[in-house]
Amino acid sequence: MARERIVVGIDVGTTKVCSLIAAISPEDQLEIIGAGITPARGLRRGVVVNVDEAAQAISASVHKAEQQSGFKIMSAFVGISGAHISSTNSHGVVAVRRSDNVVTEDDIDRALEAAKVVNMPQDREVIHVVPRHFVIDGQEGINNPAGMLGRRLEVETTVVTGTQTAIHNLSRCIEQVGVGIDALVIQPIAAGEAVLTTAEKDLGVALVDLGGGTSDVGVFVDGSVAYVGSVPVGGNHISNDIALGLRTPFTSADELKIRHGYALSEAIEEDSMIDVASFDAGDGTPISKRELSEIVEARLEETFDFVREQLGRAGFEESMPAGVVLVGGTAQLQGIRRLAAEVFGTPVRLGTPTGMFGLVESVSSPAYAASVGLLKWGLVQADDFGVGGNADGPVGRARDWLRSFFP
Repeated sequence: MARERIVVGIDVGTTKVCSLIAAISPEDQLEIIGAGITPARGLRRGVVVNVDEAAQAISASVHKAEQQSGFKIMSAFVGISGAHISSTNSHGVVAVRRSDNVVTEDDIDRALEAAKVVNMPQDREVIHVVPRHFVIDGQEGINNPAGMLGRRLEVETTVVTGTQTAIHNLSRCIEQVGVGIDALVIQPIAAGEAVLTTAEKDLGVALVDLGGGTSDVGVFVDGSVAYVGSVPVGGNHISNDIALGLRTPFTSADELKIRHGYALSEAIEEDSMIDVASFDAGDGTPISKRELSEIVEARLEETFDFVREQLGRAGFEESMPAGVVLVGGTAQLQGIRRLAAEVFGTPVRLGTPTGMFGLVESVSSPAYAASVGLLKWGLVQADDFGVGGNADGPVGRARDWLRSFFP
């Protein structure tokens, strides 16, 4: 009897922890068999600030997924985010070793190793080395040079780094739960696996993951990741603004945002009121829906401006012919697409995870794009991390190309 192939993703965010367990079908499809979603603790702006509290939240999430699936989680692909994440471009070059000048996997690995050598502060650590394209003897735009002829092999890469403290503290939390780490995966890259089409990645698209504590962005050009960044503003800041502006507790403000928040105040009638009797908000006096929307709109517009300015500084503001794709819990606010389109000046759509079956009801929304993306990333990496898979199938074919993402 063939061994069942399982892949696990653990998405540790500022507001929630989501552990997903999926079985890989013979056709290399993902069947969700376990989902554990719990409130996050011990994190601020995507970074662990209390190891014990964060580990407890992760443990609760893992336990729920294990109970639902009947499987014990031994290792997982783990999402990482936060304002400490940044990227830079790097170039690697090597001479082809074989006397017949045929490029081998060893040559590709050496070129990528050369690209990893970048100048960075001692407190930073490489998370991904993403190959954008290869060059053989001056011929550019090569996706996979294996088997081609040439004397000189070059590679253009995007090197993604994070602070050692943030990386090690997150890793410690996961290991404290008794789970091994197959790989850390930047959340916007993971989310891109779940919601972006091949055409969007080829043409040029920006994915914006609107989380609770940060808004992470990934730019995909020519089929690969070209830039990763983050701004320290997220959905919790909107809730804080509502709490201050309407003089209501944070939990009530957060519920008001989710149930009645609208990103375009001009679309709300001035006399439209919200009955707050069930929200424990203020003194119980009805709240103006227009006033609530003005607060939501102001913070969201500021967030999108920060992202647009960051893309501009990195030289990618004009590199989005396919537009912007929004994911994350905050992306579900009504009217957000229109507001984002006005700020970015480009088409905007919401990214919803697809291409899976099983227990998908709880994760089929933009809020779980990164969580599902971790599974899809793991599916591609299945053979390298002992999950199994057919070396001649899509898993095996993609494996060698993506293996070098992990330093």
